Amino acid sequence: MCGIVGYLGYRKAYDVLIKGLKRLEYRGYDSAGVALINEGNNLSVYKAKGKVANLEEFCSDKDITGTVGIAHTRWATHGEPSSTNAHPHYSQSHNLAMIHNGIIENYADIKNKLSKAGVEFQSETDTEVFIQLIEYIQRSQKLDLLSSVQLAMREVIGAYAIAILDKSNPDCIIAARKQSPLVVGVGEKEFFIASDASPIVEFTNQVVYLDDENVAVIERGKELRIVSKLNAELHPEIHKVELNIGQIEKGGYPHFMLKEIFEQPDCLRTCMRGRVSEDAEKVILSALIDYKKELVNAKRYIIVACGTSWHAALIGKQLIEEYSRVPVEVEYASEFRYRNPIVGKGDVVLAISQSGETADTLAALQLAKNRGAFIFGICNAIGSSIARETSTGIYIHVGPEIGVASTKAFTGQVTVLSMFAVALGKEKGMIRDADYKSVLKGLNDIPGLISKVLKQNDKISLISRTFTYARNFLYLGRGINYPVALEGALKLKEISYIHAEGYPAAEMKHGPIALIDSDMPVVAIALNSPLYEKILSNIQEIKARKGKVIAVVSEGDEKVSKIADEVIEIPNCHESLTPLLTVIPLQLLAYHIATCKGKDVDQPRNLAKSVTVE
Repeated sequence: MCGIVGYLGYRKAYDVLIKGLKRLEYRGYDSAGVALINEGNNLSVYKAKGKVANLEEFCSDKDITGTVGIAHTRWATHGEPSSTNAHPHYSQSHNLAMIHNGIIENYADIKNKLSKAGVEFQSETDTEVFIQLIEYIQRSQKLDLLSSVQLAMREVIGAYAIAILDKSNPDCIIAARKQSPLVVGVGEKEFFIASDASPIVEFTNQVVYLDDENVAVIERGKELRIVSKLNAELHPEIHKVELNIGQIEKGGYPHFMLKEIFEQPDCLRTCMRGRVSEDAEKVILSALIDYKKELVNAKRYIIVACGTSWHAALIGKQLIEEYSRVPVEVEYASEFRYRNPIVGKGDVVLAISQSGETADTLAALQLAKNRGAFIFGICNAIGSSIARETSTGIYIHVGPEIGVASTKAFTGQVTVLSMFAVALGKEKGMIRDADYKSVLKGLNDIPGLISKVLKQNDKISLISRTFTYARNFLYLGRGINYPVALEGALKLKEISYIHAEGYPAAEMKHGPIALIDSDMPVVAIALNSPLYEKILSNIQEIKARKGKVIAVVSEGDEKVSKIADEVIEIPNCHESLTPLLTVIPLQLLAYHIATCKGKDVDQPRNLAKSVTVE
């Protein structure tokens, strides 16, 4: 859960690396470091605790010359955040330096073996163990760096994306990966490496996605070389990245999160473009065309996901079951992989992940794949590990999401699940034609309706100021909006550090009502639906106990509006699509409460954007 970047070429490496780290800082931000081979052919490592700005300050009086280097921004897994535990890590001789994203599970055994051989360690990290192992192999067996890396890869157990500099070979970077993302950018007489394309798109749109257990040999003046850990020569495909600088910059907004909330109307138009016809008469999904037999004849769907994606999956379950009448199970990917699940031929396992690199989700789909299930992916990152591991799937196409708290990825996932549910229902003959067209028309209308909700931003900002005092929040929803209550609570927890829980409104009487008092704000999603009167009753029970209620209601509501303390209206739309509207005010509420409390909403403590380790 870290960001790595590297450069070899004709530019000043330090400038490229620092700019890249700033664009990767959403992946980790408790320490940062850079390794450079200077003009004097010295291998220098500079590190600092905290954010990239701290590293820049530390390097202000250092030798930062040179045209080759690697850099890292860290989210701690082994060892507390400190300059000592920050990457890059030297080998014992200081001839090698390495950066690493991932976890080496057997690092303790390797460290014990190396210690007995006389290797001394400076940090608490598994990364230093990895680089010390590489040097130990290099010296004891008198091998070159590439061969040493390949042998070390066979010995370590875990996930990694690594990049290594060698003082004795200043015109080369060795990079490798296993279950952790790594891309190599190919420019004119220059190369880049990074955890994703965002730090390098300014310089090149030509990238190679490394596959598991492959090694990139990047040398000045030579073609990019890719080999396996067994040294088989490989022939990588160069991909064109469809990404521009404007997508990864704030564009005048104070935070990426707010920018991404306001991007949602355009993002969802892009998500639906070419899929839902302009006349809302049909939805075309290539995955359902190419793999119609597997998807239509599935006995069961199992959705595996984590965090926000799991909340989208809960909505997807209701949509798929409603419109295609096939049973759907939703699993936490982290639990699915460890409980010997019953899964096999005839099942479709649908993996949802914004980054396409979520370690638990990737492992879950690999388990299901090995047992014969058909694998379908929904992700945002083109060329990601999950995209490559699945048989087919759908990209959500909402553009890069930099804010750690997911917003537009959630609505993109729900949009894709909505399209898939009705398309599958149509192919199975289980959805009425009127319902099919009604949902598609509703989807076409959604971007404009989200824009209407966003016009209440100033009002929601004022509401938020009243509730910054709170230490706990309760979110209530029913039916398809129960997962939205979970998502709203998660957003508040993530960025404001206020404890919040989401519940089905009917469950309030089965425990949570004991918490209700004047200091316990409750957010209730109370739309004009068949369950409206029941949610109204819940709100009345809260008010009877002096609870404060923020209600998200349908436009023109009269009953809830009379008793709630604060009311946020959303436009009327197709009932199955209401989560795409109800989530917007909850995103804004969390954002404004967090900013009122002075929190860093884009980089909340202890969290990283792409969870590439368990």
